[in-house]
Amino acid sequence: MKLPNGYGSISKLSGNRRKPYIVRKSKPTGGSAVIGYAATREEGLAMLAAFNANPYDIDRAKISLQGLFDLWKEKKAPKLGTSNRASLMSVFRYCAPLANVPYKQIKAYQMQETIDICGKSPSTQGAIKNLWGHLDRFALELDISSSRYSELLTSEPIPETSRLPFTNEEISRLWEHQSEPWVDTVLIFIYSGWRISELLALTPGDIDLEAGTMKGGTKTKAGKGRIVPIHPKIRPFIEARLAADPPRLVSSKGKSISPNAYRILWAGIMDKLGMDHTPHECRHTFETLLDAAGGNRRCIDLLMGHVSKDTGNRVYNHKTIDELKTTVELIKV
Repeated sequence: MKLPNGYGSISKLSGNRRKPYIVRKSKPTGGSAVIGYAATREEGLAMLAAFNANPYDIDRAKISLQGLFDLWKEKKAPKLGTSNRASLMSVFRYCAPLANVPYKQIKAYQMQETIDICGKSPSTQGAIKNLWGHLDRFALELDISSSRYSELLTSEPIPETSRLPFTNEEISRLWEHQSEPWVDTVLIFIYSGWRISELLALTPGDIDLEAGTMKGGTKTKAGKGRIVPIHPKIRPFIEARLAADPPRLVSSKGKSISPNAYRILWAGIMDKLGMDHTPHECRHTFETLLDAAGGNRRCIDLLMGHVSKDTGNRVYNHKTIDELKTTVELIKV
């Protein structure tokens, strides 16, 4: 059967091939471009019909998963939050078996397989699913693919965790052991509410001892650049650390500490003191103590970096900072 002019062509290649039929599309400027290869002429006709029904840029269609990821990493990733960006970049290795496959040819079951066989936690599975979503949207934006297979993906739900705040007795025990290595950092966490990555990132320039404040934050727009007054009970720790451990508030031998490295130190503290808490539970403790003391909800949300209907525009004037100091100092334990 002769195909219409400009429709394309199907030819059989010589030799013993799994897909011996080459499918080409005529270019308006002359010549032709390869759309793909087919096992039978009928499959080639279907491929050609699909292309003519929904034409796409053949060169773009050749972009591999690796090529798309590299381009996404350059164009889109920098616009994401630090934590989210790092998470997405780190899970690409689980998609690596498909790295050289043209993105347009990757099917939903192949994406799903990268999640199912990764053997990692629900949070990692969710990050892989999230990465496919980002790549799908980017591929759509570039007219590489109109398929949104990522919307069909599933991952194990993240189990609910019971976040237990430190008890008053445990906080008292920490004060009894305050002179032991790293225990002061646990108390700084409890009396400031910083996330682990936020506290470890604080530099001397983020701390104004004269004003009695710390400034930092990550993760969300509401959390970035927030001001947390220094509770009087932890001020001596902060002064001592700034004098001994630049360029970070929390550092070792003058070098910054990663969250993973700090968690190792944390495990040693918890084991020695007979406690079972995570660093994030310090943040939960901070909020719980403020709430129990009758702290103003708007001030608590500002201190935590939470978005609420009461925070409004976050403008730190003198009155606001005084209110935050009053709120922080409600912690009497």
